[in-house]
Amino acid sequence: MLILGRIPLIGRLRPILRGVVILVLAIVVYFVVTGVQVWLTSRQSDPQHADAIVVMGAAQYNGVPSPDLRARLDEALILFRRGLAPLIVVTGYKQPGDHFTESEAGGRYLEQHGVPASAIAEVGGSDSYENLADADQVLRARGASTVLITSDPFHEDRSMAIASGLGLLPFPAPTRTSPITGWSAVPYFMKETIAVGLGRVVGYHELSRVFK
Repeated sequence: MLILGRIPLIGRLRPILRGVVILVLAIVVYFVVTGVQVWLTSRQSDPQHADAIVVMGAAQYNGVPSPDLRARLDEALILFRRGLAPLIVVTGYKQPGDHFTESEAGGRYLEQHGVPASAIAEVGGSDSYENLADADQVLRARGASTVLITSDPFHEDRSMAIASGLGLLPFPAPTRTSPITGWSAVPYFMKETIAVGLGRVVGYHELSRVFK
């Protein structure tokens, strides 16, 4: 047996290996707990009177909302028609080659369904943090701070956390008609668990800068 001084090499490595195992277990537990929290938030819906409804962006096709974005917009329409907020903020930028941004597609859809243009604000960012940061600027200019966050259930926890970090007071209002359901939602929940877990550690703004 290889000996260093009088202590076997394995004996010297044992505390290090134990520390590595404990660290790995701690990381696993942390993300499991985070995943449970993401799932629990996805089941929450607390629509109430607020200053605005913020619709998180999703894909659009030549100005036409994707089924996912349409589900979020339809939820915002329900909330708006209930008189829960006088303003809908639609968010989202565009992919290279697109002629319309996600927010433009969302704004057009809302107008086509009876929402006055004066009750719609369009902002755009390339990710969730930028979308909410841009929305925050528009809302603060109007003296608004309470918002209903409308997104897919799996995306609600991260959106709420970012909004809170920006100083907004968010309430969950996820769509219940998302086309992403059942087992197809599992990868999205896993992605959100990782994003929320890392965002809590390094900050959502910093995470946005790294993962564009």
